[in-house]
Amino acid sequence: MAVAAFVLGLLGLPFLNLVLGPFAFVLALLARHRRTTRRLPALAGMILGIADVAVYAALATADNTVVLSLA
Repeated sequence: MAVAAFVLGLLGLPFLNLVLGPFAFVLALLARHRRTTRRLPALAGMILGIADVAVYAALATADNTVVLSLA
């Protein structure tokens, strides 16, 4: 789970950051809750999950548009 969180966090930076970021964060939390031996990838996945959402927020507010729309 820790490695999956890290990979999703990395993929979430350039692609689908609003979707993959929260998944990476939740997987990292679950991995740390289960006391994984891979603490560093879990921590990195948690940080990257937060960064994904922050990148989305920065892009959405930079030009006052919504990056993803349902229309």
